[in-house]
Amino acid sequence: MISDTREPVLRIGVFEAAQQDAIDAAFRCVSEAEIAADGALRSAVRAIVTRSNFQVPAAVIDRLPALRVIATSGVGYDGIPVAHAARRGIVVTNTPGVLDAAVCELGIGLLLALLRRIPAADRHVRGGAWREDDFPLTTSLAGKRVGIVGLGRIGMGIAQRLMPFGVELAYSGTQRASLPYRYCESPIALAESVDILILTCRATEQNRHLVDAALLAALGPDGYLLNLARGSVVDEAALCEALQAGTIRGAALDVFESEPLADSPLTALPNVLLSPHAGTATRETRAVMLRLMLDNVQAVLAGRAALTPVAVA
Repeated sequence: MISDTREPVLRIGVFEAAQQDAIDAAFRCVSEAEIAADGALRSAVRAIVTRSNFQVPAAVIDRLPALRVIATSGVGYDGIPVAHAARRGIVVTNTPGVLDAAVCELGIGLLLALLRRIPAADRHVRGGAWREDDFPLTTSLAGKRVGIVGLGRIGMGIAQRLMPFGVELAYSGTQRASLPYRYCESPIALAESVDILILTCRATEQNRHLVDAALLAALGPDGYLLNLARGSVVDEAALCEALQAGTIRGAALDVFESEPLADSPLTALPNVLLSPHAGTATRETRAVMLRLMLDNVQAVLAGRAALTPVAVA
């Protein structure tokens, strides 16, 4: 019998088949059930690999005495108790930068699909309605006032991709930057002054339900919302009410408070466009993200510095 010499790592969540094959080439993935049943295995695990839409409970971290690194394949790390890990001397890593282009591409696609009602137009043709009537007029992106909440790498990428459309750009964030875009002191002031509000901010406790009933009212009946950040940034109940009441005109969402989305009023609303947290979901991007995640794990376990560590606040 040939023994498996690969180092065991705890996998939390599910990876696509190609990504799982890449992990398996370097490590032996074990489950939470396996470490719960095997004390020796529990003591041997030095790494956790996960994706950004899964939770890494503090209780699981505390069961692993040899744990040295928690690596997520994604930029978000709100599901990982970073401060708790840091107190144990455990490094947390993510995969920033390599996924920005894919998220920005989807963001622009969702915005155009929302304004021009592309999914409804497709159904209009497929269902034969075009033979009976013209499709209703839609909304242009050109000339619109667009506000971005959180002008980091993805926010900047969105801004750069929007410029050729002739939009007027504004932003809000933790600090004013030397940029040719108008700055607003607060997200609600930004919402009051734009036609389209795009969320690319971090999912912090401070940003939880940043978009609430008051901000949606400030955006107004001709306003559109695009969320590329995290579901927790938007109060979904307030958003549903706003969409139903015409407080805003429409929304496009790639992220949700609870994922996968189920039994939500959002699925029945005609003025919302829904995407299954697919910002990074291209074969090319996921492969690069996975490679960076593995490189982080291997660096830390070899005693080197992580390539992209998460800073402890």
